[in-house]
Amino acid sequence: MDAVFNDFDAYLKAFGYTLMLFLVAGIASMILGTFLAACRVSPVPVLRGAASTWVTLVRNTPLVIVFGLLSFMAPMLWRRLNFRWVDVHIGDFDFTSFFSAAVLALSLYTSAFVCEAMRSGINAVPLGQAEAARAIGLPFSGVMTQVVLPQALRASIPPLASVQIALIKNTSVAAVFGVAEATSQMTSFNNDFASQRTSIFLCFAVGYIVLVEIFSLFSSQLERRWRVAR
Repeated sequence: MDAVFNDFDAYLKAFGYTLMLFLVAGIASMILGTFLAACRVSPVPVLRGAASTWVTLVRNTPLVIVFGLLSFMAPMLWRRLNFRWVDVHIGDFDFTSFFSAAVLALSLYTSAFVCEAMRSGINAVPLGQAEAARAIGLPFSGVMTQVVLPQALRASIPPLASVQIALIKNTSVAAVFGVAEATSQMTSFNNDFASQRTSIFLCFAVGYIVLVEIFSLFSSQLERRWRVAR
């Protein structure tokens, strides 16, 4: 473990990138996924069809293909999607084109799974709730934002937690596309210290386990508080 402990700053920085990928992509995927879920139960056939097609396509596409499309093909179709205009530096962290493309790929991919998790929560809300909201004159947007989605979110916490935990692990794909997150740094350590590969692997495995356990505890506490609030 000397390789990791002697360069512990690099170890922490790598997991810092992993955490930032998770936080930014997690928030973005929640927003987009909730919007897609609302479209899937919309009374407008075009919105339902578009959202259903999007979710079906993305869920059945490997994540590495999504990364590849956004990293190589998208910039050919629209130059702005090369993300070279992104150049943000916060302390020792550099958020540039590679990070931006990774966030977009993770957000789009995860949003499809968030959508299905939210839709299961929406289906758990009694139909009478939406009908009562429409009866007092609320439009579809008001029914969703004020009545259905707040209740659906409570019912969706367990599947949403599973989706976000999968996102933490999916950030490792960003290593292949130039982001110096945990998996990328582990590869670098392995290349420099081949005799310590087992201990290096264990150190990074522990790091991922800690991140997952922290988020699992947070989601469990959130679910317990919302149950009490009901």
